[in-house]
Amino acid sequence: MQYDIRINGGLIFDGNGGEPYVADIAISDGVIQKIGSFEGDARKTLDAQGMIVTPGFVDLHTHYDGQISWDEMLEPSVYHGVTTVVMGNCGVGFAPVHEADRGRLISLMEGVEDIPGTALHEGINWDWERFPEYMDAIEKRPHTLDFAVYVPHDPLRVYVMRDRGIAEEDSTVADRIKMAEVLREALAAGAIGFSTGRSDVHRSANGENTPASEATKEELVALASVLSEFDHGVLQAVSDFDLLKGPEHFDREFALLEAFALAGKSPVSISLTQRHFAPKQWEHIIERCEQLQSQQPIRLQVAPRGIGVMLGLSGTFHPLMAFPSYLEISHLPLADRVSLLRDPERKRRILSEKPVLLAKEGSSVPPLADMLLQRLDEVSRTLFLLGHPPQYEQSLSESIFEKAKRKGVSHMEYLYDVLLEDDGKAMLYFPIYNYAEGDFSNVLSMLRHPLSLPGLSDGGAHVGMICDAGFPTYLIQYWTRDREGEKLPLPWVVSFLTKKPADFLGLSDRGVLEVGKKADINVIDYHKLGVEEPYMVADLPAGAQRLMQRSTGMVATFVSGVPVVENSQLTRYRPGRLVRAGKINNGR
Repeated sequence: MQYDIRINGGLIFDGNGGEPYVADIAISDGVIQKIGSFEGDARKTLDAQGMIVTPGFVDLHTHYDGQISWDEMLEPSVYHGVTTVVMGNCGVGFAPVHEADRGRLISLMEGVEDIPGTALHEGINWDWERFPEYMDAIEKRPHTLDFAVYVPHDPLRVYVMRDRGIAEEDSTVADRIKMAEVLREALAAGAIGFSTGRSDVHRSANGENTPASEATKEELVALASVLSEFDHGVLQAVSDFDLLKGPEHFDREFALLEAFALAGKSPVSISLTQRHFAPKQWEHIIERCEQLQSQQPIRLQVAPRGIGVMLGLSGTFHPLMAFPSYLEISHLPLADRVSLLRDPERKRRILSEKPVLLAKEGSSVPPLADMLLQRLDEVSRTLFLLGHPPQYEQSLSESIFEKAKRKGVSHMEYLYDVLLEDDGKAMLYFPIYNYAEGDFSNVLSMLRHPLSLPGLSDGGAHVGMICDAGFPTYLIQYWTRDREGEKLPLPWVVSFLTKKPADFLGLSDRGVLEVGKKADINVIDYHKLGVEEPYMVADLPAGAQRLMQRSTGMVATFVSGVPVVENSQLTRYRPGRLVRAGKINNGR
């Protein structure tokens, strides 16, 4: 046989953004050998007539840092056409680490990214201390997808500064020199870049601020400057621009991130969302980034829909969690809680109470959650039943508040009853970002902006309240096919999910369908493509739960020419590898 795989007759969207064309693709040794009309047999042939064929999707923003050490499959991302993920975003991760500090990093990830500490304690094998050792350890285990890793700021700071790093003390010159040495070693080993997190709502499981959340300009500049020594590497940052401290802090915080970006002399991306408590802030971020772009390449990671919390009694957050008569039973198993909540007297008590404050010292509940729980009447106006199949852009007339009004009951009584449906497994959807106006008009503006990149899926994180790893499927399904009103062209969306993020990362071997490129390929039944409703599974170590979301219409996903998904189901193959970026270039 001349080729390993031949994909025949598909409609090729090559990732370059041009019009599609019908062609065959031949693959051997994990590389695309031919595209077009050609002779030659293959060990395996896939008839793709009537299907679309795209490059594999590149997900810039995941948190599989712990999960990757025990999980080969990297669900849910693998179900959504993703063939390369980038981990270590937002400054959190598990390397480098001293043995005595492992629990601290688990507490940090548990609080910031809502990954159960029990699962992390049981699942992580800790075959490392230094960052290159972490890369070697996760490289040894087979996986479905390729993965690249940022060096995250929080563990780096704790590794060098120990207790002083946790206490958020300012770093000394000696601290910064040592941190730079550790970062330099990681980048030389092939780390994809450096990430930092500066959000006021990120807290450890103990309620502490993240170690690097208030890092000084001197520290950020010292670390970013290390990237100027290399011919590879990008910077990533998340910040709420001190939103909880007041709008007057925006300029100061953006100036600090500006210095961070300029010091690295490397491409940088920051998160862009519309926050309900500052609904115009995203426009100011764009304006400042447009100004910075003339001096330094900067990109904005955007989501294709509202970023929403799934609320339910089986999840991390729900509307009853702060009521005293619920707190009395909050420690019980779900079935027992549901039974007690069905008692009319307990219902009466809860509906007559006021929620208490949960975001206090020693609690991982962020202040933003308390703000929302204290304003449930307002929250219920943008709180929805997600539906079958899930509907993420719903009219405000379909909100819990409006449905309760039509039924002639209070929003709290309606909420209470809905949460008990399906034996307490019912889930509500609350878009906390990108939905202040009750539609996706602002999301469309973000997606179309020339500085935008696809991001913020958070695959592997927020497992008890958010399930956004299906963003790539949704972006194609909804924005090119199903949305009523303005849509996006399919060739543009494919390029947005493939070439654009690969180019940003400097991964020139993937992101397009061209001869000589890596055979990361999706074959998709476009008319059947869709996201299914999120659901809870208890498949994490120690039996911990997480939200899962699968897709329909994924005929095949190939990683290096090996099928990891066939007909939306996982295969037994694990071709995924660690992506080691670049080589040192002191003359950069």
